[in-house]
Amino acid sequence: MPYKPEQREYRSFAAALAPVPQTSDGKGAYTVEGYATTFDDAYELYRDYDDNPVYERISRDALAGADMSDVIFLLNHDGAPLARLRNGSLEVVCDEHGIRVRAQLGGSRGSRDLYEAIANGLIDRMSWSFNIAPDGWEWDDATRTHIITKVSKVFDVSAVSMPANEGTEIHARSHIDGVIDAGRQELLARDRARRERMALALVI
Repeated sequence: MPYKPEQREYRSFAAALAPVPQTSDGKGAYTVEGYATTFDDAYELYRDYDDNPVYERISRDALAGADMSDVIFLLNHDGAPLARLRNGSLEVVCDEHGIRVRAQLGGSRGSRDLYEAIANGLIDRMSWSFNIAPDGWEWDDATRTHIITKVSKVFDVSAVSMPANEGTEIHARSHIDGVIDAGRQELLARDRARRERMALALVI
């Protein structure tokens, strides 16, 4: 099984995160919106030892019943919350396309700075962190796709920076990259073990 129960998963998504136009009465000030992920849209998760792509797809119904009681909005999954579901400054809605996020970033200097970075196009991607239920995935051998069918909890949605300074990117995402790399290595090991079992069965 490629996913450990209660292991927090991180997935980045190249979706546009954009400021919402402000109306003449000031509504929409410091508000941004975008999609943290899309549903039924396969993406490459890793490559196996033969350099064949292995995909992952989030099922449209995967978040039905998921704990989304206190999702927070972060920058690079780190630091203090910049918006929060519980205080009404964050909206997280599952629609036909995916997880739609709308955040009001006027609550602190840090959140306003992030708004400016988004408005200036310096940050335009999103990510989310979540747990997969123990029985919440399937494997489609024909398409080599892991299908996530049930998410048990969503922790945060994040704006994700993609800076030209590689040192800054490594520093900002070091924890996330470590988690993702560990998961990838486990998936590769399990794929190799599956191949070895199949080879042994053919010999016998």
